[in-house]
Amino acid sequence: MIRGYQGKLPQIPSTCYVDPSAQILGDVVLGERSSVWMNAVLRGDVNSIRVGNCSNVQDCSVLHGQRNLYPVVVGDWVTIGHNATVHGCVVEDMALIGIGARVLNDCRIGEGSIIAAGSVLPEHTVVPPRTLWAGVPAKMRRELGDKDRALIREYAQNYLDYVEIYLSEQAAGALNQESACIFNR
Repeated sequence: MIRGYQGKLPQIPSTCYVDPSAQILGDVVLGERSSVWMNAVLRGDVNSIRVGNCSNVQDCSVLHGQRNLYPVVVGDWVTIGHNATVHGCVVEDMALIGIGARVLNDCRIGEGSIIAAGSVLPEHTVVPPRTLWAGVPAKMRRELGDKDRALIREYAQNYLDYVEIYLSEQAAGALNQESACIFNR
């Protein structure tokens, strides 16, 4: 469901895929070719949410800001894994937020970093670029190399491929429904 809130409507380019089960509300702007998957929630009611180009917000994830304090800003080519919570923080380009991770208010995830699955990043944490953080609470485990960066890009590219498939199937479904209506007349 896509809906406005207090006069602010989500802005979603036609190159994006938003699953019908996703909830996108209020001051939300998606970049070109980004995607929001099954049952994800982007709640731009108390602060803004910006998602860059070619990024993906996977199933059951929640993006929400802190009222009057912290918006959510997600860069380009970012993957936010299934069931992650990204709250009032900045996620720079080419980062990966793992499945079930929790990123709390006023965190900044540096470019090309990974927050491992199940990790909890405490408020006000600054993650340097190209580092891996894991644990509860999350701590830096190591610096990332070229193979890690290629893996981050591969995950994001997979979702760009899915966007093309889903958008083409949506278009074909609309044509099939129209054909069925004409045929049944």
